[in-house]
Amino acid sequence: MSLAKSDPALRRYSVWNRLNHWLVAISFVLLVLSGLPFFHPFFWPLTALFGGPTMTRILHPYIGLFMSLMFLFMAIAFFKESLIRRRDIQWLKQIRDVLANRDEKLPPVGKNNAGQKLVYWIMLGCIVLLLITGLLIWQPYFADAVPITLRRLASLGHAFVAFLAIITLIIHVYSGIWVKGSFQAMVRGRVSWAWARHHHGLWYEEEREKARKHRAISRRHDTPTNRQESP
Repeated sequence: MSLAKSDPALRRYSVWNRLNHWLVAISFVLLVLSGLPFFHPFFWPLTALFGGPTMTRILHPYIGLFMSLMFLFMAIAFFKESLIRRRDIQWLKQIRDVLANRDEKLPPVGKNNAGQKLVYWIMLGCIVLLLITGLLIWQPYFADAVPITLRRLASLGHAFVAFLAIITLIIHVYSGIWVKGSFQAMVRGRVSWAWARHHHGLWYEEEREKARKHRAISRRHDTPTNRQESP
């Protein structure tokens, strides 16, 4: 049994965080499936998933706009906990210990580790660049007003950035499966205290301190002087 299942008492992600995450994930997959056919003929059969080539070309940019909006919400929600700290640099320097599961040698980790933070910043950069380059080549709305040279560069850049985003997503998914309990946390929203202590020690200490303060406040409010006598 994974540590995340043993005592699901600590909330890691809110309902909105999870819904937002999965909307971004699903829309990104749809973007990949609708974008690959225009990258190479080998993927042309994928257009059948969207009703043919014409509908695929029409739907792709609108899905991109939707994902960009959803990602904006997610970027705001996770901004503070995705800031790179000095301990994150040390964590990255010890990437061999990370891959070898030598957790006892790693510096303490907050709510997100350095790998998760890198995914955040890489995807943030990719989404911004994909949005800009996508608008520049979007026909019939903007592309005709863009110089042909800039349009070609935007098309090339769009493909390269999309490739980087896809590789980042694959690594993100693999990491979520590799670290037992991570995937379930994004589905159920809760993890065990043991899982938090093992994988995110600093966050565990912060949450434990919050729990102590909450219990102390509850006890003060539940003192005999504050209780109403029954009639």
